[in-house]
Amino acid sequence: MKMKVVVAMSGGVDSSVAAHLLVEQGYDVVGLFMRLGIDKIDAITKTRVCCSLEDADDARNVADRLGIPFHVLNFKDAFDRIIDTFCTEYLNGRTPNPCILCNQDLKFGRLLNFARMLNADLIATGHYAKVEKSGNRYLLRKGTDVSKDQSYVLFPLTQDQLSRTIFPLSTVTKDSVRQIARDLNLRTKDKPESQDICFVLDNNYHSLLYERFGNCITPGVIKDTKGNILGKHPGTSFFTIGQRKGLGIALGTPRYVVDIDPRENTVIIGTDNELMENELVASAVNWISVDTPETPLEVHARIRYNHTPAAAAVYPQGTDRVRVVFKNPQKAITPGQAVVFYQNDIVVGGGWIDRKA
Repeated sequence: MKMKVVVAMSGGVDSSVAAHLLVEQGYDVVGLFMRLGIDKIDAITKTRVCCSLEDADDARNVADRLGIPFHVLNFKDAFDRIIDTFCTEYLNGRTPNPCILCNQDLKFGRLLNFARMLNADLIATGHYAKVEKSGNRYLLRKGTDVSKDQSYVLFPLTQDQLSRTIFPLSTVTKDSVRQIARDLNLRTKDKPESQDICFVLDNNYHSLLYERFGNCITPGVIKDTKGNILGKHPGTSFFTIGQRKGLGIALGTPRYVVDIDPRENTVIIGTDNELMENELVASAVNWISVDTPETPLEVHARIRYNHTPAAAAVYPQGTDRVRVVFKNPQKAITPGQAVVFYQNDIVVGGGWIDRKA
């Protein structure tokens, strides 16, 4: 009997080719589109954001071409909670990564529950990453296409989730994915990449914050690292660590946001050098390749999606909290972002940055 796989189909080229590869490999494949309640047009790119009705139609068209069953599930309420979390993180002076939360709750949470309802053996997505079993533990590794590797956004996956997950694009490059889609003449073959945050239109999250939490946003002051008042800001939630543009202050040399204090309603700016930090503290740590360590671990740590992993030592502070000390100072360590630990191409674990130590 064939193994049954439920594949998340977003209406993009990656998940379309992932579904094709599963069919080609002999799995009993079921396509699933997650309806998130978004159907707006980005004014800058002139395209609909991901998971729209148009995307659902594209995903259904591909499923029909592949001859696989196709379902649409409404996850609007759950996704709306993710959007609220995104907003409240900014209100709390943090910079969120909602894509990781979406993976954790929807793509590998509710998707897996749906798969169990269908008595499916596995779930699959179009992520560029690898899962493999080593002894009695499942490992998460970087994808072969380093330029597209998405292991960073998958760090919260549990052993149970990893044991039920396959990534058909684990050893495939993006160029190959495009070529496969063109060879098959799939509707999604030339579809552009979706924007980073699918519910933020026009590359401007400020209007979303005003729409949902405008009554919580109040103007305040901008200070330097010595406490001198340099100007005013429209709300701390509109700033992020490392930001240079939009400060409204000219001091002759570049200044950056180095800290945000929502309690005092203050934005602190400083020089490039004042952005450099050696340490951070992270919580809600998920260990993947190891049990909770009792001694320090030598790793390479990534502090944002496009950050080059840097040599660091991880000091456990209980079961799900760590202090990370970098060999060399890192620029713009940002609370709210994820820190993910690697040893070679293996994800050791990761957590959420609470603060700069």
